[in-house]
Amino acid sequence: MLATPPIIGPGSVPPALLTRAHGAARRLTAQGVGAGARVAIDTVASSDTLAWFLGADLVGAAALIVEPGWTTRERAAVLADATPDLVVTGTPGEATEGVTPAGDGRTWFYLPTTSGSGGTPKVLARTRDSWLDSFAALGPLDGPVLIPGPLGSSLFLFGALHAFWCGQDVELLPKWSPAAAARAATRTRSVHLVPAMLTALLAVLDREPGLRAACALKTIVCGGAHFGAGDRARLAELLPETEPLYYYGSAEHSLIAVERGDGGLRPVAGVTVEIRDGVLWVDSPLAHSARLDGGTPRYVHTGFSTVDDRGEFDGTGALVVRGRTASMVSSGGKLVAAEEVETVLRAVPGVTDVLVTGTPHRTLGSLVTAVVETTDTSSVVVRALRTAARTELEPGKRPRRWLAVKELPRTAAGKPARATVAAMLRDGTLAVETL
Repeated sequence: MLATPPIIGPGSVPPALLTRAHGAARRLTAQGVGAGARVAIDTVASSDTLAWFLGADLVGAAALIVEPGWTTRERAAVLADATPDLVVTGTPGEATEGVTPAGDGRTWFYLPTTSGSGGTPKVLARTRDSWLDSFAALGPLDGPVLIPGPLGSSLFLFGALHAFWCGQDVELLPKWSPAAAARAATRTRSVHLVPAMLTALLAVLDREPGLRAACALKTIVCGGAHFGAGDRARLAELLPETEPLYYYGSAEHSLIAVERGDGGLRPVAGVTVEIRDGVLWVDSPLAHSARLDGGTPRYVHTGFSTVDDRGEFDGTGALVVRGRTASMVSSGGKLVAAEEVETVLRAVPGVTDVLVTGTPHRTLGSLVTAVVETTDTSSVVVRALRTAARTELEPGKRPRRWLAVKELPRTAAGKPARATVAAMLRDGTLAVETL
């Protein structure tokens, strides 16, 4: 009987994938890769990525997943920091004779990268226990589980491994497509998404009554703390039998807070959150162990740390996350949280997604600028956007410049690539239309 990879804990891996994982492990072993080594996985098919990843876990190696969307510069920088002992490609093959799992809960199993939404991805190192405990904090899900994006995103990899931890099958989509996700939702019971993806999925289900009626989703796991009241109400209207499970986390800290029902975000067990001058600080046993710089662990988490997200606790003690400090727009002496504005505008019908940034202004410093992803630039949508801003945002937070784009540049997790959009606006290389 083939052993289950340690990162799956008490769960199970589908037999076909398990034989390929052991095939990968045997190939890694034959090339001198064992406990404590580092492997970079550079494959196209998600099923191959999973097989190599689980094979690396079996031999006690830490795996980095190369994201195809990285630029040549980003790829070179990430590999220079990770310094893998081996880069694997293609399909690993199968094995009828397995390997004995190596390592323990403190073994590094994963070299995640930060999302890159704010700049060049950074390489982190994470132990098995940090995710095994995170799986338990999120709790069990019904399956099959839909993973609608590439495994180079830690959010989607977490979702796939959590599904196996739950003993459930996984359906993988090679890239995000709202229409494909809506079809897959007719044969899956749970899905992992980010808020913008959930908005797009709901738009498809709203347009396609047949798909909405056939939707089998029991739980929607939404990673990200910026899902607005409008879309929450829309979810309840379109899929009243589907339970939303929101969580807030980061590549550095893993799970930080979870919202079940309507109780607001609450820190998970063992995690302490403090607000210092409006910035969230986290003390967590789930945090990553180190950041790799030129292959050397340069920083190990002990005690409180921050990724510079801003937030507060509301009157009920629930955590309210306002967004990353780096995404704040300083306009006329006022700091505007981009994510707060984006949440309001994203709920407007006809809008696929929104990114808010600052563009230079001679007297105000920056103008709050909304870059709206939409294929409908009619006066109806334009009026709806301005009405939403006027009724739900105070004057200083309302966009002063409105731009439309057919498709926003995105990270592997499906989030708008904030730094890329800002640079393209500066360079004039982003194809936009003034609204």
